[in-house]
Amino acid sequence: MAVLACLVVAGCSGSGSGEDKRSGQEILDEANKTMSGLTSVTVEGTTTNAKGQGFTARLTTDLDDHCTSKTTWNWNGAALEQIRIGETDYVRPNRAYIEWWSDKPMDGDQDRWIKTPASKAEPGDGLARCPRDFSSFGTAKRGEPTEVDGTPAISVVVTDKRVKTGKYTFYVATEGKPYLLKVVYKGSDFHTTTTYSGFDKPLDLKPPTKVLDTTAWSH
Repeated sequence: MAVLACLVVAGCSGSGSGEDKRSGQEILDEANKTMSGLTSVTVEGTTTNAKGQGFTARLTTDLDDHCTSKTTWNWNGAALEQIRIGETDYVRPNRAYIEWWSDKPMDGDQDRWIKTPASKAEPGDGLARCPRDFSSFGTAKRGEPTEVDGTPAISVVVTDKRVKTGKYTFYVATEGKPYLLKVVYKGSDFHTTTTYSGFDKPLDLKPPTKVLDTTAWSH
C-alpha cells in the first residue's frame, strides 16, 4: 500500500488593511519561499478514501536529514513510527502493522525499534523523507479571508488539469510571516486535510532505547 503524498504549498503575507491586491499565484509563490526557508516544521495530515478507509500521519522535520514521523491506519490499527537521524533510520512497527505486512499472526507486544540505514528506504514502504517540496502547481485563484484555528488567513483555490477529480484549497497566514497553515484536497477519490505548525521550533532527536541493529545485515 503506497502512502499517498500530495502536499505542496501556498502563502500570503499582508497587513490586514484590505489593500492586499496580490493574485493567488503571487500569494502561493511568497508562501513557498517562506516555507522552504524554515529550519523545522510539523506536518499533520489525514487522508480518507470514498469507503472511509485511510490513515493519519504526523511528521516533524528540519527539511533536511533529521525528522520523526508516525503513521496510523484507521481500518486495521496498524501504526509505523520512524526517527531519522542523518543516515540512520530507527523504525518501530506495532503488532498490527507486522501482522498486516507479513500476513502472519504475532505473539506478544511489539515495542522494539529497528535500526537500519536510511539508504534502504524505498518508495511505498511507509517511511517518510525529511525534505519537503514547497512549490506551486496548477492554476491558483485567490479566495476569501478566513481563519485557521484563530489565525487570520486567506484561502487560495488551486485546480490542476492533471487532477481531474478534485481541487485543493490552501490557507495562508495574513498576519506575521506568510506561513502555510492548512491544505485541503476534496475529490471523488479521496479527501486529505493537512496542517502545518511548529515553525522553526528546535528539533532535538535522539536514538531510542530497545533497538535491534540491522545495519550489520546490509551486506
